[in-house]
Amino acid sequence: MKTSDFNFDLPDELLAEHPSEHRDEARLMVLNRKTETIEHKLFKDVVDYFDEKDLFIFNNTKVFPARLYGNKEKTGAKIEVFLLRELDKETRVWDVLVDPARKIRIGNKLFFTEDESLVAEVIDNTTSRGRTLRFLFDGSYDEFRTKLKELGETPLPKYIKRAVEPEDAERYQTIYAKIEGAVAAPTAGLHFSKHLMKKLEIKGIDFAEVTLHVGLGTFNPIEVEDLSKHKMESEEIIIDEKNAAIINNAVESHRRVCAVGTTTMRALETSVSSNKKISAFNGWTNKFIYPPHDFGVANSMITNFHTPKSTLLMMIAAFAGKDFIMHAYEEAVKEKYKFYSYGDAMLIL
Repeated sequence: MKTSDFNFDLPDELLAEHPSEHRDEARLMVLNRKTETIEHKLFKDVVDYFDEKDLFIFNNTKVFPARLYGNKEKTGAKIEVFLLRELDKETRVWDVLVDPARKIRIGNKLFFTEDESLVAEVIDNTTSRGRTLRFLFDGSYDEFRTKLKELGETPLPKYIKRAVEPEDAERYQTIYAKIEGAVAAPTAGLHFSKHLMKKLEIKGIDFAEVTLHVGLGTFNPIEVEDLSKHKMESEEIIIDEKNAAIINNAVESHRRVCAVGTTTMRALETSVSSNKKISAFNGWTNKFIYPPHDFGVANSMITNFHTPKSTLLMMIAAFAGKDFIMHAYEEAVKEKYKFYSYGDAMLIL
């Protein structure tokens, strides 16, 4: 399989800048893998495709406001700092991306507040845009994290050209988000409203949760033509015993098991054993799923529409069949479905 096999023309106007007015009223394309048929619905119609004891598996990661703006000492130049991951809680050391990167060198200091209560010192380079920062803050760890939240803004993907708006803090977060650690939302889950969750519950549908803290690697372009040479960035996964048992029970009972989003699917495929059992898992994954791939847990999935040549498109092509997916994407462009994080959804049965 080659990267170019997953290319298609995506008009700029189909990249969603805003979410749908109501979470569960985004459009929904329904793909049936057996019959290779396509239906056009609204997201709230998803309830019609599932029965009592079927299982939805959600990624309960929570997005933190990871984008900060600081000023470089002496010059006062405005620098964007994107928090990637905390490396050391005690010393307040973080991996970050900086922009513009050419201006930021080891030893530079960045000031985030007028009163200089939050300062960061650059202590290492990681990649061309990556730096390691040590934050200097006179207060407890909890106060430090509160300060980061106060100053940070919702980390909308770069393709969204508009400024962050107040509604983004709520809408770029699933309603079931619990465990903070993601720098990008698990976007298939953004379509679930409280009302829809209640309807699924009333129908007797079961829920399980896994955690995969989505990193920026999700958006990294593939720089190689041979897919076997592409390296995925690692992301942290947590699956506890209780949820592993719920998932295994549904699989053993031959129920419909729906992975909500590519991140959920990645977590499941990382922790499934050769006998199709999910084990409790606490660790990191750099698993790259592309065709052909034998999926071990979910037999249906919900996902948003992804950009050309992306690792996410490759995963769903592995799940639904490459030719069928590329045909469905042609249809999506023709029917003007909205793509990417705030876009419309696809249900693959």
